[in-house]
Amino acid sequence: MKPLDQTLRTVFGYDSFRPLQREIIETGLAGNDAFALLPTGGGKSLCFQLPALHRKGLTVVVSPLIALMKDQVDQLRVSGVAATFLNSSLGVKETKERLADLHRGKYRLLYAAPERLLMDHWRENLLRWNVEAIAIDEAHCVSEWGHDFRPEYRRLAELRDILPDAPVLALTATATARVREDIVRYLRLRDPRIFVASFNRPNLFYRVLPKDQPLRQIQEFLRRRPEDPGIVYCATRASADRLAESLSAKGIPALPYHAGLTAKERSAHQERFLRDEARVICGTIAFGMGINKPNVRWVIHHDLPKNIEGYYQETGRAGRDGLPADCLLLLSAGDVAKQRHFIGEITDPSERAIAERQLRQMLHYAEGSACRRSELLAYFGEKYPGDNCGACDNCNEPRSTYDGTVPAQKFLSCIARVRQGGGFGVGLNHIIEILTGADTEKIRRRRHDRLSTFGIGRDLPRPEWAAIGRELQRMGLVRQSEGEYPVLELTAGGVDALRSRQRIGLTRPIAPAPGTRPKADRGEVECDEALFEELKRLRKRLADERGVPAYVIFGDVTLRHMARQYPATPEEMARVFGVGERKLAEFGQIFSLAVGRWLATQPRLTFD
Repeated sequence: MKPLDQTLRTVFGYDSFRPLQREIIETGLAGNDAFALLPTGGGKSLCFQLPALHRKGLTVVVSPLIALMKDQVDQLRVSGVAATFLNSSLGVKETKERLADLHRGKYRLLYAAPERLLMDHWRENLLRWNVEAIAIDEAHCVSEWGHDFRPEYRRLAELRDILPDAPVLALTATATARVREDIVRYLRLRDPRIFVASFNRPNLFYRVLPKDQPLRQIQEFLRRRPEDPGIVYCATRASADRLAESLSAKGIPALPYHAGLTAKERSAHQERFLRDEARVICGTIAFGMGINKPNVRWVIHHDLPKNIEGYYQETGRAGRDGLPADCLLLLSAGDVAKQRHFIGEITDPSERAIAERQLRQMLHYAEGSACRRSELLAYFGEKYPGDNCGACDNCNEPRSTYDGTVPAQKFLSCIARVRQGGGFGVGLNHIIEILTGADTEKIRRRRHDRLSTFGIGRDLPRPEWAAIGRELQRMGLVRQSEGEYPVLELTAGGVDALRSRQRIGLTRPIAPAPGTRPKADRGEVECDEALFEELKRLRKRLADERGVPAYVIFGDVTLRHMARQYPATPEEMARVFGVGERKLAEFGQIFSLAVGRWLATQPRLTFD
């Protein structure tokens, strides 16, 4: 067995690398810089953890979040890897002890925040510690075009001057082409090898529903998943607080997480979630980056996200272990209006134009009838190879179309009449006000109440007209201009459609009732479910005794393999996915005895 494969098996318990992992690891060990874009759950951490065990010196890992550092260090220690972190959560005494151990060369991996690494007196430390490699996690934080820009990340280029011989690996789970260019430039990567894995997360099921009594909808969603932990993303602190309180009152353990809480409260809530003491976190976008909990089984967006990049990142926190997980977005016209209001308050014209474009892309995804997986991949420049992904609502329950020629003609005609009447265009909301016959000062001042299209759309509500307008944009019949005051105008195709009165098919709105998750294979490991639950209880007890989250002992995937293979001896346990040498030595006998006790009273099930 090759050395890298040997380490993968004995330390981490895996039999094979995930896509691109081996190539990234070998690039770093050869002393070369690399940029790696791997989706959440794609195994980014292994790309710097494993090669650290094949170096004599120290690998420094730059991480933006305290929780992530502790989480990964806990998991590495359980696997027998000498790793530590330094951040503001440690007291003076513990910090001094860890620094002394670093001076003695005790550790292979050090996790630290960027601002700590760049303190003036740390230059000497970095030079003394024999740093042989640098890994920069969440590297998109370096770019203003990313969804989580952090100015301190720009200064990380200074590490090149301090440690010129150390190869740098920059990693992220989400980055457009522009963000990728920024990462390479601002971090001063030297002729890096670029690795971009597929953005596809086949185990995630994507669904969008019209928001209608969201508390009731979320309760119904959770009722069908009584044991599964998950995250609800809310737009505001107040809504996160209210939802957590309401769910708790209904007997569902839920906690809020947002910047309005103290650091101590946020840390405590996150820790309870990681340890499965709270089933639900109701958080703003402040929650989640770097959260390493692999068994998040669902993510709900209570409110419309600002952009697709953030949405992809947030949904990506579900199903990191590769088992099936669900992503539900609740959509309402009110949420769209709120987003437009916030965008209107942006004073910088270029920033406002970017926000407008991002919102249009988000609505295109949320309201469209095409495969949601294809839409997400297309945003990142990737083409989905199939016609039907089998794991989104639009593919599993295609929405019907109807002859929308009449409303489409009304909409197109209204844009044309406004242009003819004044020589200038107006925005989507103004077109809708004309169609629905709104009596506003703006309409009277512009004499739009005298247009032939004024009031011809009173038969449909405003949200439906808004959806029709956006669908006509998706169809390429209408476009919205860029700039400070975007207006609607007909494309050449729109002009032809208006003149020829060609039939225009429109998509019916999203059905209000949620469907059940399909049983299609999306990474599920079929097993003895009763034994799986028994092993989960054992895992929880062991984790509580050690003061770590349950998945630090074994992940759900490993427990499901145990409940499928029935390893009743340590020798059989050694062949289970995710059981490395250190974990086998510490936990192998405990779990194999539990399996043996189970088999003494229960039948062994067979699986295909």
